[in-house]
Amino acid sequence: MRERSLGAEVQQSLTPGQQIVKIVNEELIAILGGEPSRLVASSQPPSVVMLVGLQGSGKTTTAAKLANHLKRSGQRPLLVAADNRRPAAIEQLVTLGRELDIPVYHESTSVPSEEVCAHALAQARSLAASWVIVDTAGRLHIDEEMMAELARVKKALKPDEILLVVDAMTGQDAVRSAEEFHSRVNLTGLILTKLDGDARGGAALSIRWVSGVPIKFIGTGEKLDALEPFYPDRLASRILGMGDILTFIERAQATLDEQQAKALQKKVQTATFDLEDFLSQLRAIKKMGPVAALGDAARGLAAGQPIARGNRGEAAEKGGGDHPLHDP
Repeated sequence: MRERSLGAEVQQSLTPGQQIVKIVNEELIAILGGEPSRLVASSQPPSVVMLVGLQGSGKTTTAAKLANHLKRSGQRPLLVAADNRRPAAIEQLVTLGRELDIPVYHESTSVPSEEVCAHALAQARSLAASWVIVDTAGRLHIDEEMMAELARVKKALKPDEILLVVDAMTGQDAVRSAEEFHSRVNLTGLILTKLDGDARGGAALSIRWVSGVPIKFIGTGEKLDALEPFYPDRLASRILGMGDILTFIERAQATLDEQQAKALQKKVQTATFDLEDFLSQLRAIKKMGPVAALGDAARGLAAGQPIARGNRGEAAEKGGGDHPLHDP
């Protein structure tokens, strides 16, 4: 970054401040992986995702969110409650599965986790499930007993993906957890939770840099649809305080009906827009998420913000155009 900032690239720029922010943005994107990383599916279904992590990271809820994400994309997921150390976690997953109308396989807490997983695979084949998402045992801290159990579960499942669920608010503790889990079970990806809070992505930068494991999803809220695929360029924008326009647009497209929007536009133009229409608009906005989060995502739309062309491959593909950059 220093070499690029002191080079001719900046010296010849008409707006050096914007150019430096552009360089920082591009370097952040490169550190975070450059391109989005997707789940790897098995050539012979069902594909298996094994979720690991410490207690309090949101692992059980994330399992349900991931299953919901796959279901909405046309897949047939099966959830597996393999945390036989915590009966409450099994009950929680069963409740979430019922709410999402997704089957959950579980057994008595006296059955070893690896046997539960073996039986779950047979159940998945009988249900013609395309994905199996396994919620494994967690602890308050990493210990040898937990790691040994995870190794046995991994041997029974032969998973296509081993994803570590980490709390983005825990900072360097998350980095140490990622290192330890990766050295013992060979992680294939990460899911960062609680990125809707004050954490802008410092943990994501550190974990990605130290472990080299790609980030595949981020949790952006408590609702069961608050799980998003990870885009390095979008998180880089959040870290720099430049908003996340593409995510904002995707939320709007998923929530607002195009035909209804055209009908409302016509009502506004003909002065027939009433309070009932206004109420329907407020309800639609509410479905998109907290207003504060929407405001952060749409920050790049702020009037008068300087514009500079950046390295935004994802934005270019989707018609995002120029990328807003702050002038420091």
